[in-house]
Amino acid sequence: MRINETDGVSASSKHLVFAYYVTGHGFGHATRVVEVVRNLISAGHDVHVVTGAPDFVFTSEIQSPRLFIRKVLLDCGAVQADALTVDRLASLEKYSETAVAPRKSILKDEVEWLNSIKADLVVSDVVPVACRAAADAGIRSVCVTNFSWDFIYAEYVMAAGHHHRSIVWQIAEDYSHCEFLIRLPGYCPMPAFRDVIDVPLVVRRLHKSRKEVRKELGIEDDVKLLILNFGGQILSNSSAYPVSISDMQPAGWKLKEEYLPSGWKCLVCGASDSQLPPNFIKLPKDAYTPDFMAASDCMLGKIGYGTVSEALAYKLPFVFVRRDYFNEEPFLRNMLEFYQGGVEMIRRDLLTGHWKPYLERAISLKPCYEGGINGGEVAAHILQETAIGKNYASDKLSGARRLRDAIIFGYELQRVPGRDVSIPEWYQTAEDELGLSASRSPPCLPDTMSFLKSLVELDIIKDSDRTPEKRQMRERKAAAGLFNWEEEIFVARAPGRLDVMGGIADYSGSLVLQMPIREACHVALQKISPSKQRLWKHALARHNDKGQGPMPVLQIVSYGSELSNRGPTFDMDLSDFMDEGKPMSYEKAKKYFDTNPSQKWAAYVAGTILVLMTELGVRFEDSISMLVSSAVPEGKGVSSSASVEVASMSAIAAAHGLNIHPRDLALLCQKVENHIVGAPCGVMDQMASACGEANKLLAMVCQPAELLGVVEIPSHIRFWGIDSGIRHSVGGADYGSVRAGAFMGRKMIKSTASGMLPQSLPSSNGLNNIEPEVDGVELLEAEASLDYLCNLSPHRFEALYAKNIPESIVGEEFSKNYGDHNDPVTVIDPKRTYFVRAPVCHPIYENFRVKAFKALLTAAASDDQLTSLGELLYQCHYSYSACGLGSDGTDRLVQLVQEIQHSKVSKSKDGTLFGAKITGGGSGGTICVIGRNSLRSSEQVLEIQQRYKDATGYLPLIIEGSSPGAGKFGHLRIRRRSVSLKPNQ
Repeated sequence: MRINETDGVSASSKHLVFAYYVTGHGFGHATRVVEVVRNLISAGHDVHVVTGAPDFVFTSEIQSPRLFIRKVLLDCGAVQADALTVDRLASLEKYSETAVAPRKSILKDEVEWLNSIKADLVVSDVVPVACRAAADAGIRSVCVTNFSWDFIYAEYVMAAGHHHRSIVWQIAEDYSHCEFLIRLPGYCPMPAFRDVIDVPLVVRRLHKSRKEVRKELGIEDDVKLLILNFGGQILSNSSAYPVSISDMQPAGWKLKEEYLPSGWKCLVCGASDSQLPPNFIKLPKDAYTPDFMAASDCMLGKIGYGTVSEALAYKLPFVFVRRDYFNEEPFLRNMLEFYQGGVEMIRRDLLTGHWKPYLERAISLKPCYEGGINGGEVAAHILQETAIGKNYASDKLSGARRLRDAIIFGYELQRVPGRDVSIPEWYQTAEDELGLSASRSPPCLPDTMSFLKSLVELDIIKDSDRTPEKRQMRERKAAAGLFNWEEEIFVARAPGRLDVMGGIADYSGSLVLQMPIREACHVALQKISPSKQRLWKHALARHNDKGQGPMPVLQIVSYGSELSNRGPTFDMDLSDFMDEGKPMSYEKAKKYFDTNPSQKWAAYVAGTILVLMTELGVRFEDSISMLVSSAVPEGKGVSSSASVEVASMSAIAAAHGLNIHPRDLALLCQKVENHIVGAPCGVMDQMASACGEANKLLAMVCQPAELLGVVEIPSHIRFWGIDSGIRHSVGGADYGSVRAGAFMGRKMIKSTASGMLPQSLPSSNGLNNIEPEVDGVELLEAEASLDYLCNLSPHRFEALYAKNIPESIVGEEFSKNYGDHNDPVTVIDPKRTYFVRAPVCHPIYENFRVKAFKALLTAAASDDQLTSLGELLYQCHYSYSACGLGSDGTDRLVQLVQEIQHSKVSKSKDGTLFGAKITGGGSGGTICVIGRNSLRSSEQVLEIQQRYKDATGYLPLIIEGSSPGAGKFGHLRIRRRSVSLKPNQ
């Protein structure tokens, strides 16, 4: 529906109350709202504006007791790194912080407020939650806009990661509560709205003529006047409406006199208090921009609705600089160029002052917009009539119509079912109308795409005579017959991790920093009735021999068996996990999997089922078929085992409708590794795999698993992993003995502290044996009951306990003097000698190093910052060696990093590598390298790779890149779709 410029607002006999919500993205929204509000107030109505914009934006144009301003910000728009660059990930995170996390309280507060003012209509430009709040309050709502945030954020989701997609769905669902959309020219696709009414441009009226403005400014008619207008908005510091343009530009950028051609002057909107060149004139922050635009010969700025609409209305040529990643811009730019009103300037020329050719081109243009400019009046009339009771919306609710534009512009890339997303019913209806499958579009991760492609190839192998490569024949043939392709299959993904800091201090309660790597494990799982499961021949024979009917069976195929000297398949009756009507003990399960070394690997996968049975009481009555495909290299110290456990349990949980929080899932997976596999690892590996985020460090205090969130990796810093070629295993004797030594040392410290307490307490005559210090007594009491070594600060350790910790002790002697070491996953061998001092020192000092490392990451970028971060890695590495967890290979790699860092060439060219350390459980595996994020750094890492090969004959694997954890990935639900051919095809 289109309403033309003649349909203005007229005074109403009924006094109405409007609640008008304004988005937190820039002045353009507020200024166009001003024009609609002014017309509503002129018609005799009250308008309550809910906004984060400064009051002057409204009060400079409207002086009326009928205007009420309520300062509340309910969304954040697009977060900008500067005036021209949108930070897509920060935008999504800021929206989550502003509108998603407090959503429940926002809705409660807004419903109460709407009822308190007795609102007749809610108007939104274009705050999503306002529409939902109106519906909850039983009030009609209308949106007035040229774009909606679901469209804007959809592209951000594609770039930032599909785990943010629920934001888009929630916004679209909120908008769906709106009765209709008043759509402004230059609009984007907005599929969430049922009905649309098009109106003319909303443009603020002029107060002064061109001549009057120039006279006040003292500018002659023959002087060419440019207005520099970048909107005065930046959101990167959590503030929606600051006014200093200097804050929005690159550091050190200043306006210079030579930027303007001879005979030109420039009006600067939102300038700071810094000195401007003589040919630049600073306008006050509350300047009424339309008057100055109409008095100018052209404008230089960024594209936004306010600048474009008013430039067209006043026929002002517009020299614009493109913004990165703001989806509204192409539609406004097309409108601007269609009416011959725009000239694009490249950013480099803006910053270097090469303005002259653009300005000369601009003043030669003849803008030709002749359309209406009274959209504010027209919109106000529609809003008034709607509030009175007129129905503008149609009765046809076509989900397909609402979704059409969204599909065209890429929404289908976001349509991935998973635990973390609830697709609104009306979107699902639209998909049905269009014949789409919600399950067909996976997350945009290359390895996931490859895995799904491999599933398709399995179906082809099963249905054809084509034979896979001989090397992969056994596992591929087994996988080809694994699934019933007509039934649902669930796919989960979990990455490995690079241990940046923390490592073996996790079991002592340290802060750890872990980065999920690009390599991941995928698990495809099908839950199916035993009567429908396709059993392997030997499993079928086993059932026949027992005279059993269909029974739940677990069948697993694992890719990569030929590289790991293990069997490619494993199967068992799920009833084997039961012992006298209860889940078998973990000890029995460990023995069960240990009986056949070639199938011991299955403990990592099948063990997740027993843990769910034991810890959550889950009963598995259907058969389960699983395909495990891991790209995380084994034995490299990057948590290949944790990724298998987490991916397996995630797939099982998805198929059985279990809603397990990623943190809880990680703790359950640790039980698999500790008690069923028998590896005494801490929890950081599973936590990083389950809870990590791409390109960030997961920060966690391992007491037992307190997540502190994620830490941004500064853009100038990069991490690499380099594999030594020496197989690492946390199940090895060295790792276990070091862990046991740490727990022995903790017991010694607690014993020493307990012995010191009587000296600090009052004696029978009321006197203390030492000078009383209440705080000191409390410290000793805490240390006497020390839960984690890392809760003991280095200075307390050195002052009171270090001298009492022996270098080593025989297990039998320790048990005689101290009893149990209180570690649930290691056992003391009476005949073995355990190192104690180094295993105790390492976590105490490592916890301090990790805290310092985390703090340094937020420091100003400098060589000192990088050098300090690298030094902390080196210290950690040599502390591992002191514990006995070093290796020739990892030592050699760290030495190569040092040689390159301190080489004359590196120093003369501003060195790029700054530190390295062994990772994870040590005794081989991978080192972590920190360096500058540059091409030169990557070249130096490749040089280390080659020099290591020259020395050892082994070409190391380089690990780089990151990917989301299992919790952020969610899961996929897939099914083969039957395709019926039409006749004659």
